[in-house]
Amino acid sequence: MTFKDFKFHKNLLKGVRIAGFKEPSPIQKMVIPIIANGEDLVGQAHTGTGKTAAFGLPIMDKIAKGEIERALVITPTRELATQVSDELYHLGRFCGIRTITVYGGVGYGRQIALINKGVQIVVATPGRLKDLYKKGKIDNFNPEIVVLDEADEMLDMGFLDEIKEIFEYIPQNRQTLLFSATMPEPIKELANYILSNPQFISVVGESNSTNNIIEQFYYVIEESQRDEAIVKLLEIEETNKCIIFCRMKREVDRLTEHLKAIGFLAEGLHGDLEQTERERIIRAYRRGESKIMVATDVASRGLDVKNVTHVFNYHIPFDPQSYVHRIGRTGRAGKAGRAITLVSTDEFRELQRIQKEVGADMQLATIVLEADSEELYNDFASLQAMVEEVDISPIAIDFIDSMEQMDYHEFVERVVTLLIQQRKPSINRLGFDEETVNSMLESYEYEQKVARKSNRKKKHR
Repeated sequence: MTFKDFKFHKNLLKGVRIAGFKEPSPIQKMVIPIIANGEDLVGQAHTGTGKTAAFGLPIMDKIAKGEIERALVITPTRELATQVSDELYHLGRFCGIRTITVYGGVGYGRQIALINKGVQIVVATPGRLKDLYKKGKIDNFNPEIVVLDEADEMLDMGFLDEIKEIFEYIPQNRQTLLFSATMPEPIKELANYILSNPQFISVVGESNSTNNIIEQFYYVIEESQRDEAIVKLLEIEETNKCIIFCRMKREVDRLTEHLKAIGFLAEGLHGDLEQTERERIIRAYRRGESKIMVATDVASRGLDVKNVTHVFNYHIPFDPQSYVHRIGRTGRAGKAGRAITLVSTDEFRELQRIQKEVGADMQLATIVLEADSEELYNDFASLQAMVEEVDISPIAIDFIDSMEQMDYHEFVERVVTLLIQQRKPSINRLGFDEETVNSMLESYEYEQKVARKSNRKKKHR
């Protein structure tokens, strides 16, 4: 099957061809005919599966053929709004279709003027869109098709009340499309509220809510090993671009500075950054000027970057759905990816809950870091050469004089020991082995059993 089979307008097909689209993805094959037929739709699919073109192409085809005049796409974040708008522009430019991105943090004037002049597609975030409707600034904007994209992320970000209010301003005689990677109960309720007799399409396997082309690993470590572990993984994994997820903004700032200090091309992304700085960081990441994005969950919502090979969870996320969203940043557009999670011994129980709730096939991993005897010999040889080549500093002479109370040989041994410790890993194994982890799991299950037994006794009392 090709895109010609959809009978799109010839100028739209030209945009598709120049964009390099060869054949429709599964979600595109399934939803384009439904949208073209004018039916409401609930589409469940992970990000990176071609959803934007899936709803964008039939909408633009209707505009190009004069069947409708205007459409609205609502997205959870500025970044996603910009990405969607850019893709729609490139696909529809030969049809003369104009798009505008509407979000907060910038002036109202230009956005209002372009909407009222008749731009065909508005891509907007909920907060700014609600403000424009509520203040009566866009009363003449009556979209015939409305798309709610990444609905579950809007739920996570607390936008559901804004979404319901927005739909009170939109005409009832519309076609409505809702897309979501997961379908928690509040999203199902929202679908019932805003859609009319929708078709339900899913390209997500029923038994697994995480992408099956993403290899998922976890390392059980001591809390003190977290920084050293992430650095070692960055050194041994063949990453192109990667994202490291942290729980808090201060962790993002600290880890970013740490990685920069040891030579990695890293940038940090979190909610306290100004919009201009956020846009600069994301542009640099897309262009490959930085290879590592350290981010919080909220800052990364809607971040769609090609060729992200790895996602690292510096800390395990707070909830299972955040895990699904995080690892969905890799393994996109049919490409394979790797998701690696660092879990402290205290977090091991939470890992069990996430594995159970999302059906994640996560494999225990461990890496032995001890150097073999030949590597140690070469290290000693290079250490000896380094010592012999050093010019003696007057400060060093004064320091040795101040240590004259210590035995000379003991003093030299201590100094050499310090040098050796700096030239080999301070941990000789990354992650506990399977036997240790199984013992931890048995201990956890025993504690659960004891707790349940204790609770039953309390009830009987």
